[in-house]
Amino acid sequence: MAATARKLETRASESRGENRREALLDAAAAMFAAKGYDGTSIRDIAGAVGMLPGSLYYHFKSKDELLLAVYRNGVARFEAAIDAALGSTAGDPWQAIEAACAAHLAILLDGGDYARIVSPEFVRSFPPDMVPVLNAERDRYERHFEKLIAALPLDPETDRWLFKVALFGSLNWSQTWYRKGRYTPGDLASAFIAMLRK
Repeated sequence: MAATARKLETRASESRGENRREALLDAAAAMFAAKGYDGTSIRDIAGAVGMLPGSLYYHFKSKDELLLAVYRNGVARFEAAIDAALGSTAGDPWQAIEAACAAHLAILLDGGDYARIVSPEFVRSFPPDMVPVLNAERDRYERHFEKLIAALPLDPETDRWLFKVALFGSLNWSQTWYRKGRYTPGDLASAFIAMLRK
């Protein structure tokens, strides 16, 4: 009985710890998005979740480590959306790339804090020594699209790297001009793919 009680207590403690970690990530994402990396302090983030600044270091060794965790969390949201979208495609490579683009845009254009932090423009504001690490995460994410582009029946003369660059330029730049109402993320994905397909 005592061993079972200890196991339950340990699980409850781990669950509370994980909840606190998620709360810290959400608070850091919101503050980094609103005030920038330099304008946000560990004290600000800890205070937002009712925690003493020193307690934050139990979950993250440094502000840089917290930034990387926030960025990875943001990338994971894009990946999860794409995986879900691709589950509904029936093997047509054009349908698959369009579904992935629509999922990417749905996350990017929802105005969320994580989406803002993952955007290329925002990454440029981070400490220079962090940029290569964050770019490696971005490159890992883009490999999902590289596989989809590799499956497309493009003209042999097509430079698939330039195709990817043009596609991501269209997708990511939309964050600067998009306004809800006129187009949905699906509309934009369909239009961008139709133009590149030509």
